[in-house]
Amino acid sequence: MNILVTGANGFVGQTLCPALERAGLRVVRAVRISTRYEEISVGEVDGETSWNRVFDEGIDGVVHLAAKVPLAEKEKEAADSYHRVNTLGTVRLARECAARGIRRFVFVSTVKVLGEECDKPFQVDDSAVPSDAYAISKWEAEQSLRQISAETGMEVVILRPPLVYGPGVGGNFLRLLQMVDRRIPLPLGAIHNRRSLIYLGNLVDIIRLCLTHPDAASKTFMVSDGEDVSTPGLIRRIGSVLGHGSFLLPVPAAWMRRVGDLLGKRSAIDRLTGSLSVDSMPVQKELGWLPPYGMQAGLALTVQWYRQHKPETKS
Repeated sequence: MNILVTGANGFVGQTLCPALERAGLRVVRAVRISTRYEEISVGEVDGETSWNRVFDEGIDGVVHLAAKVPLAEKEKEAADSYHRVNTLGTVRLARECAARGIRRFVFVSTVKVLGEECDKPFQVDDSAVPSDAYAISKWEAEQSLRQISAETGMEVVILRPPLVYGPGVGGNFLRLLQMVDRRIPLPLGAIHNRRSLIYLGNLVDIIRLCLTHPDAASKTFMVSDGEDVSTPGLIRRIGSVLGHGSFLLPVPAAWMRRVGDLLGKRSAIDRLTGSLSVDSMPVQKELGWLPPYGMQAGLALTVQWYRQHKPETKS
């Protein structure tokens, strides 16, 4: 099989592509601007993108990773920039794939289409409540993909991961690693929440399976490591893997939210203190999938990468 991977040079793509090749698949790597001979430049991903060079390679299946994601809390991108890339770009690619008779299209969405917080684990059929432009754009893409699948018969598989961590991780998870490594006191000791995560190697494995498993056709799956952890529990695990303890101050969550309101950082505080978990049992039952890495193993591999790249890491 020839598999097109969009966003092939991104966080997930860089690990997915060699994993697919080890599984005996030929990978066509699509990127915005190529820097290696094996990559194909497609330019900006939006409703006008030309995919002709990619399809000249002969494609049997697609993993669509290319997306615009929020890079920082302070970043205030216009909503239409997410819609242009994540919705219109996805629809453009999917319609071209369907017109060429491509059998399966795997779309990596986000758990955030269901909301930012939950009292009990999200189920795949829960009502969508996307709360920001990024989540809205992914939800709109999901709905369009289902319509295209119904019209054309192309098998669409939608995956909704929570926070993804692993070698090469950036953003808030990298900042958390840095703070725990520096033994910075964190006011999270009194938090009692529940968070789902997924290790990069587990996400790559379920993507690989969804490309070929007959029972994955036209399904949507919540995916995770299969175990949940509280925010202070995660910090303690990271500290343990780093080889030292963690310094957690028992500050009540209500106090933290008040400070968040004063500083204009309420959404960031809510993510640290609130619960967001998913029920990943259906994908395990329907596809017989078990995450190959436990959370402890995933954290150990992430910390190993972090130690090797600390001199290159910015604060």
